[in-house]
Formats: sequence, C-alpha cells, structure tokens
Amino acid sequence: MSRADALDPDRLRRRLRAVDRDAAAAPDEALLVVRAPGRVNLIGEHTDYNDGFVMPAAIGLEIRLAILPTDDRRVVVTLDDTGETKGFDLDAIGPPTKTWIDYVAGTAWALAAAGRPMTGFRGLLASNLPRGAGLSSSAALEMAAALALLGPDGAGPPEARALAGRQAENAYVGVQSGVMDQFASAAGVADHAILLDCRSLDWRPVPLPLAECALVACHSGSSRRLDTSAYNERRAECDRAVAAIATLYPAVRSLRDVDPAMLEAARDRMDEVAARRARHVVEENARVLDTEQALEAGDLAEVGRLFAASHASLRDLFEVSSPELDALVEIAASTEGVVAARLTGAGFGGSTINLVRRDRVIAFRSAIERDYPVRTGLRPRVLEVEAVAGAGFVT
Repeated sequence: MSRADALDPDRLRRRLRAVDRDAAAAPDEALLVVRAPGRVNLIGEHTDYNDGFVMPAAIGLEIRLAILPTDDRRVVVTLDDTGETKGFDLDAIGPPTKTWIDYVAGTAWALAAAGRPMTGFRGLLASNLPRGAGLSSSAALEMAAALALLGPDGAGPPEARALAGRQAENAYVGVQSGVMDQFASAAGVADHAILLDCRSLDWRPVPLPLAECALVACHSGSSRRLDTSAYNERRAECDRAVAAIATLYPAVRSLRDVDPAMLEAARDRMDEVAARRARHVVEENARVLDTEQALEAGDLAEVGRLFAASHASLRDLFEVSSPELDALVEIAASTEGVVAARLTGAGFGGSTINLVRRDRVIAFRSAIERDYPVRTGLRPRVLEVEAVAGAGFVT
C-alpha cells in the first residue's frame, strides 16, 4: 500500500468501523478525519525555547485520525498499523504512562487546564510520518489530538492549540521543548515556511523558491537519540548562561535578549559549556533573520552559506549533531545542484533538510544512496517533501 493510500479518508473510516462497535453503527457523516503534518525546520535550531526565531515548514508527511466524537468523556485510540488500543477518561486523565498515548492524554490535560470544552472520541490513528526521524511526529500527534478533542466548532486559532501542545510536552510528557514544532504543524502555509517569533508568537509566511528547488529530507537511518535528559540538559545550560549574563545585564530574561557584544562582555561570568551554547543561540537567531532576507532577495548562495554555518554551529557549539548527520551534510555539499544542507530537528540522529535544484534531485538521491551506506553502514531514506497547510479536518 502506498503512503497516500494508507491515509485515504475512506479507508480510515472503514478501518475505524472494523475496530470499534460504536463507529460501525454510526452514520457516515458522524465519522470525521483529522490531519496534522510533520515539519522540517529550515533554520533556527534550539532557539525556540530561548524565545528566539525559527523558520519551519509543515510537510506532506502527516498523522491522520479517523474519529467518532462521543458523549461519554472517554478517549480510545487504536493504532492502524499494529491494532494496539489505549485510552483514558477526560475526567480522570491520570499520570503519564511513558507510551504513545501520553501525547494524546497530555494534550487533553493541557486543554482542560486552559478551560477548553472537549468531547471524548473513538479514534483510529494512521501515519506516514517516520518516527524518530526528527520530523516532529510527536507534535503532529498532539495537534491531531487537539482537533479531535475540540471538534470543528471548538478548534479555535492555531496559536492556542500550539501552546497547549507545548504545555503537554513540557509538563506532562516531560520534555522542555519550545513551541516551534507544534506551531509549524498547526499553522503551516502551503508552499511557504513560516518565520516565527517564539516569544510573541508573531509570525509571517516566507515564500520558498519551489519553482527552482525541491525540499528534500534525508533520514539518517539513525533514530533521533536526543532523549529527555539530554534535551533538558541543553536547556539547563542555556538557562545557566542567561543567569550569568543577567548579573551584568539585569534586563536579560532569555538568550533572545542577548547580542554578540553582551555575550562577549559576560564571557568570563559563565562556564565554557554554557558559553558555547549561548553563542550558538545568539548567532542562530541572526541567521534566521538573514535567511529570510536572502530568500526574499533570491540569493540562494547566501542561503547555502547560512545553512552550512548553522550546521557547523550545531555540531561544534551546541554539540547535537552526529557522525551520521555530518556524513549526510558532507555528501550533500559535494553534490552538484544542492543549494543548502543542514541537520533539522533536535539532533543526535534523525534527518537533514536540503534545498536541491529540481533537475538534480535524482542525482542527489543517487549520491546519498550510494555514498552514505559506505560511510556509515546505515541505509538512508531520501524523502522529497512538499510544504503544506497546517492541521485541520479533511473535508
């Protein structure tokens, strides 16, 4: 079955009827289908939880939920691929279970805390979004769950749903992430990236040069290994830098407030690790804004330079790259027609994102599939992706 066929709304409704008695007896119009895309981040890595700037794009690899809304305050979800079923009560959500249902339960917990009215549902969950690829399958699940819980009439603006997803991730799942992944999934714009200010949540669409270039994600075959403790450690190191800088500049609340001159002036007040992390974030924020200008000017050479600088900084200063990701970027850099390449997502495995001239995509795929296994012993997945609209109900 193709990836598109697996997410066909009619097939999902039939599968939901097959696994749930209530759905089997329901009229066709009662069964709804929700979609929520994954994302690639073009540039702006580990800046979101530092109140900085990011430039993600929602992509046409997504999670879909076929649902039957119910009045019994019970949420029951079955996985399409394995048949595993889990659930919880909206009035007694309970603690995390350390399984996939936590992303649904955590979203319900966050929406309840925000006073949002919710309904229970019976659901079937399907996905063509690779897990562990750094393409935000967890955020997509949160955004699909939010729509299923709120319903078409209660969905509200994407900003509120994104914030609920971040709250679920931070306070229920236990990962101190920022809001970028959820926001990209909720508010994506077809054929565009979005430039998001993670402090104010102001955002604007950024046109992509898709007539000339394709967006190509390369999954390293090495699942993202930046676990909860390592991710939270990076955030703590950034907080340590903020505390040191604030002794000299009391108005500083996050690394978003720091410029290179301030960072240099406070250099002796922080430890070496915190200083490296802070330098990455301060310089990465500038790279995001410079990338928007370069895209608007059609300066693809400058976009390539900024991507390369971002990857080097993530490798050397923030230390979240991996030999596999470095190999993918190095192969891309040596391949004709690749405009820009860098790791995307939190790092330590996962994927790279590449801007590749459309007439060179096949050659790029061949180079990755030929050279990468020789260097790493792993098999890559080369995924040409479209920039798509954010989460919604499938009509």
